[in-house]
Amino acid sequence: MSVQMQKPTTRVCERCGRTERWDNSQSAWQHASDSDRGHPHCIHEWDINGSFTPYE
Repeated sequence: MSVQMQKPTTRVCERCGRTERWDNSQSAWQHASDSDRGHPHCIHEWDINGSFTPYE
């Protein structure tokens, strides 16, 4: 039985609401939508925390 590691595919800033998605082709986080870019000077606090379970 093999353990599979899960990676987050989306993230949301808990301060300004900026939403990003993981783009495998660029190996980087990208804006999920052009209309919701959040605050430009926000020090983002992403919603990926201790409640995310990386292993199945």
